[in-house]
Amino acid sequence: MILDAGAVLMRLMPPETAHRATLKLLALVAPVLPAAPTDNPRLAVSALGLQFTNPIGLAAGFDKDAEVPDAMLKLGFGFVECGTVTPKPQAGNPRPRLFRLSEDRAVVNRMGFNNAGVERAAARLDRRARKGIVGINIGANKDSADRKSDYRVALARLASLADYVTVNVSSPNTPGLRGLQNRDELEQLLQILVEERARIGLRTPLLLKIAPDVGPAALDDIADVALASGIEGLIVGNTTIARPATLKNRNAHQSGGLSGAPLFAPSTALLREARARIGTKRVLIGVGGVSSGADAYAKIRAGANLVQFYTALAFEGPGLIARIKAELLQAMDHDGIARVADAVGLDITPRQS
Repeated sequence: MILDAGAVLMRLMPPETAHRATLKLLALVAPVLPAAPTDNPRLAVSALGLQFTNPIGLAAGFDKDAEVPDAMLKLGFGFVECGTVTPKPQAGNPRPRLFRLSEDRAVVNRMGFNNAGVERAAARLDRRARKGIVGINIGANKDSADRKSDYRVALARLASLADYVTVNVSSPNTPGLRGLQNRDELEQLLQILVEERARIGLRTPLLLKIAPDVGPAALDDIADVALASGIEGLIVGNTTIARPATLKNRNAHQSGGLSGAPLFAPSTALLREARARIGTKRVLIGVGGVSSGADAYAKIRAGANLVQFYTALAFEGPGLIARIKAELLQAMDHDGIARVADAVGLDITPRQS
């Protein structure tokens, strides 16, 4: 496939240059890409009031400005999340700010919410035919005097144009942003957003994306606030500031968020803990280190209704999407699981009261 061959060539370029080239290539070929093959009905998922043909999604960060969501859907994703988008355009952090850790199948980024702003994303989303499920991930501008207001503004502009909205309070690359995960700050933010959603008369699902570095007490608070606020779910989790001792690449010391294979185990453990706390009352999306059907299946058994990945796509190319779905079906067959939804949370041990 031309896109898989292109992915090989892109790995010879500097990471951010390769990413921009990939987006341009996808935008060019999007009109002639065939529709994705019909998914096996066993992979269908009903969540967030939406019908997903498969549970495998593209995580935020790949398509920040909603340039190619339909091309990515044609490649076989069950849903695509664009962003992070901020109210005003911003350049992000100085380059270099994206680093491959090839030996570790990982990436470090300190992009800093570089994006063209909410109006540019809104215009692109508004032009879509609305085939396939596309979410939008929103954040606050680095220099904002009122970050909660930034989220409100972004929600108000984009909620009618996306199938769900993700509130990103967990990027490590905007100073102070993760403080919005603290209980009081989070309660205030989610109240503002739920009220804004009601004011504009929409029921667009709201999801909260959390960091994989939160401790047990902080996760207790997040779960309590999420359940009380009326939002529809959590995405677990974002990139990590941790640096496992097993990392080999010389770029491991770079500041920023680590994603890819080293994030799989800790993010899956956090997902399991989140599901144990939140029960079946909210949707969970598992993200972090997924690069195979076995990984996706482990996330689902750990409590994920849906799964996202991005970093492995940069190493493996778009052929990975179909492989993950095929391997997921094989894992289900091995365990005698008829529908992927039946596997959600099979590895959860109920918390003792």
